[in-house]
Amino acid sequence: MRGSVALRLEPGGRAVLALRGQFLLDGGVPSHEEVARDLKDLKGISSVGFDCGELGKWDSSLLAFVLRLEGELGGSGIVVERSGLPKGAKRLLDLAASSPRGQARERERGSLFLRTGQWASSQMIKSWDVVGFLGEVSWSMGRLVTGRARFRGSDLLHVMHRCGVDALPIVSLISFLVGLILAFVGAVQLRVFGAQIFVAALVGIGMVRVLGAIMTGIIMAGRTGAAFAAELGTMELNEEIDALRTLGIPPVEFLVLPRMVGLSLMMPLLCVYSDLLGILGGLSVGVVMLDINIQEYLRMTREAVKPSYFWIGVFHSFVFGVLVAITGCFHGMRAGRSASSVGQAATSAVVSGIVSIIVATAVITYLCQVLGL
Repeated sequence: MRGSVALRLEPGGRAVLALRGQFLLDGGVPSHEEVARDLKDLKGISSVGFDCGELGKWDSSLLAFVLRLEGELGGSGIVVERSGLPKGAKRLLDLAASSPRGQARERERGSLFLRTGQWASSQMIKSWDVVGFLGEVSWSMGRLVTGRARFRGSDLLHVMHRCGVDALPIVSLISFLVGLILAFVGAVQLRVFGAQIFVAALVGIGMVRVLGAIMTGIIMAGRTGAAFAAELGTMELNEEIDALRTLGIPPVEFLVLPRMVGLSLMMPLLCVYSDLLGILGGLSVGVVMLDINIQEYLRMTREAVKPSYFWIGVFHSFVFGVLVAITGCFHGMRAGRSASSVGQAATSAVVSGIVSIIVATAVITYLCQVLGL
């Protein structure tokens, strides 16, 4: 029997909707707009309830009918009482009201001042969370220095292999192309003055001092930082991190420390490799496009690149490795327990990693300028 609604009035300005038949998606549901229109046409109605004595089978269509009816009557002053609904329907309606989507709608109704305060409060909480995570990492590093850290050596070797050997193809391609592009752009202007040979100095200094480290850091932020966040986020989703805490094993020490140490050790090696590929890319442009002798190009590069430039680039890469590992692991450890939160953690890890690399580059460059390096 198709669902229907019968309206009756009770003393005290209360109306009752008698729900009859089956409220099913494939069986048809009465129009909530018509019911709301009939209620608004009645004068002196302050509330409306439900009588489900003759209600048959029902599904989500009943819930949709009630919610839409509440929305239609929201501005008319008529209160919809859910007390007469089946217990299961009331529980589902309460659950829908308490869902994050429902809470987000409530927040959207707030004023701009309220939303600004909520945003500032959430940012302060996140800042304290970052400070707490850095404290845990520092404590774990202290235990590592004293030889008391608990993590598997195989995990460290596995991370080093993934961060080092597996990253060589993409680092090779990007570094070679960056060196090639840098040489090509420099050659366009230097050729005007007949100073093509200085392309070797431009590429060598640029790659060794900062560009090799920056490109490697950005590659690892998008490749490895996101992987760290996704791995740890999935472990948080599967309650594996809670299991480690239950066993008395610090998750930061067991999971974060191998990743941070492995990436920090491999980043300087990848940086040196990136420098060599960048110089090779510049060499290809100098030899093919500018007709520079290979020996002359290498001699100019050797004269232009000072040892201090090399160590500045290596220091850059080490700092970038630490930052990428920390941002990736932090967002992974703080991910929520849903599939979407794991994706959000990976995205946040990449964005935070790249931003931290740019900020760290500016700070280190300024310090080198102050120190005269």
